[in-house]
Amino acid sequence: MGTKSAFNWITLWASLLFVVILGFSRLSYGMFLPGIQRAIGGSYGQLGMLGTVNFIGYLVGTLCLSPLLSRFPDSKPVINRITCLLLGLTLIGSAFSDHFIPLGIWRFAIGLLSAVATVLVLSIAMDAVRPEERGAASGLIWLGGSAGILVTGLFAPLTIGPSHLQGWRYAWVAMGVVGVIAAFGFEFVTRKRGADNVPSQTESKSRIKENENVYRLLLDPRKFLFLIASYFFFGSGYIIYFTYLIPSLVSQGIPSLYAGLIWSGIGFAGLFNGWIGGKAIDRWPSGYTLASGLTLGTIGVIGATTNTMLLTVLGAVLIGLVSFITPPLMTTALLRRHVPHHAYAACLSAATAFFASGQIIGPIVGGVVVERYNLQFGVASSAIFMAIAAVFAGLYGQQQRKLEAGGLAESPLPLQDK
Repeated sequence: MGTKSAFNWITLWASLLFVVILGFSRLSYGMFLPGIQRAIGGSYGQLGMLGTVNFIGYLVGTLCLSPLLSRFPDSKPVINRITCLLLGLTLIGSAFSDHFIPLGIWRFAIGLLSAVATVLVLSIAMDAVRPEERGAASGLIWLGGSAGILVTGLFAPLTIGPSHLQGWRYAWVAMGVVGVIAAFGFEFVTRKRGADNVPSQTESKSRIKENENVYRLLLDPRKFLFLIASYFFFGSGYIIYFTYLIPSLVSQGIPSLYAGLIWSGIGFAGLFNGWIGGKAIDRWPSGYTLASGLTLGTIGVIGATTNTMLLTVLGAVLIGLVSFITPPLMTTALLRRHVPHHAYAACLSAATAFFASGQIIGPIVGGVVVERYNLQFGVASSAIFMAIAAVFAGLYGQQQRKLEAGGLAESPLPLQDK
C-alpha cells in the first residue's frame, strides 16, 4: 500500500505508545524518586543507580534486537506487538515493588522492553510515511514522550507528596493500563494498513548481509561517527538532569505541586519541540541544526544551578522546547534519510545502543557527584555532557558540509563490502 502524510492513525497511535515507552516507563522514575524513597528507603544516590540498571536493560535490548531481526527478518511486527504488551504489564508489576532488588529487576525489564519497542515502533511507523515528511512524523511520535512528562507532572502532589506514600504505585498501574491499550491500538491500525506484509526471501537475505556491516557504517568518521558520538553524550547528559532535577527541587524545600509544575513545563514545551524539531530537520537536515538545540539545552541545565526559581523554570522550559525530544528525533530522521531502507531498523538499533551506553554512564557519574557533593551539583554535571554532545553534532555538520562541497553528499549507500 502507498505511503501516507506525517499525520495519520499509525503515527498517532505510535505517539501514544511513546507516551508509555518514554514518558511513563523511563522518565517517570525520576519524577517518582521522592515518593519511592519514602516507601522503600535508600539514598538518592542508591536509587539513582537503579536508573543505571534500567539503562543496562535498555542496552541489552538494543544489542539483542539487531541479531534477532537478522534471525527472524519477517517477524518485526510480531516482536513489536509482544514487546509493547509486555512493557505495559511490567509497568504494572513494578508498582508492587517493596524492596530495592525487586524494583531493580523490574527496571531492568522495563529498560530492555522499551529499547526494543522504541526501535520497532519508529521503524514500522516511518515505513508508512512519505519520505519528505518523515522528520515531521518523527516529531509527532517523539512528542508523545513530552506528553507523558506533562501528565506525570500534573499529578505530582498525588505521587510524591508526603501525605501520599503509595501514590507512585497507583500511577504506575494506571500507566501500565494505558500501555496495554496503546499496544492494541497500534496493532489494529498497522494490521489494517497491511503492515505485516512479508518481504521476499531475497530481500530477507539482503537484510542479514547488511546488518553485518551496520557498525562499520556508523563508526566511519566520514559518515556517522560524530553523529553517534553526539547521541552518546546526549544520553549521558539528559538522563542525569531528568533523574535528579525533582529530588534537587524537593531537597530545596520546593512544594511538590510546584516541582510537578516545573516537570510538566518541560513536557508542555516538549510538545512544541516535536513539531519544531521535525520541521527543522526536514528543512535543514544537518548536524548544525542538532548542535543548536543541544547548545541551548546546555544553557537550560545551567539554570538549575542558580538557586533562582525563575531561571530554573526558564531553563526547564528551554530544555523541553529545544533539546529534550530534538536529539533523538533528529538522529533518527538523519539516519532514516541517509542509510539504506532495509538496514534502517538495524542502524537505529545500533545507534540506540550507543545512546543507551551513555545513559548507563550518566546516572553513575551523577550518583557519584550527588553522594560527594549534593543534588544540585549532580544536576549541574549534566551540562558538561550536553556541551560535549553539541560539539560533536557541530563536527558532524561540518563533515556533511565537506562532503557536499566535494560532491559526495551522503546518500543511501549499500552496506555490502566492496
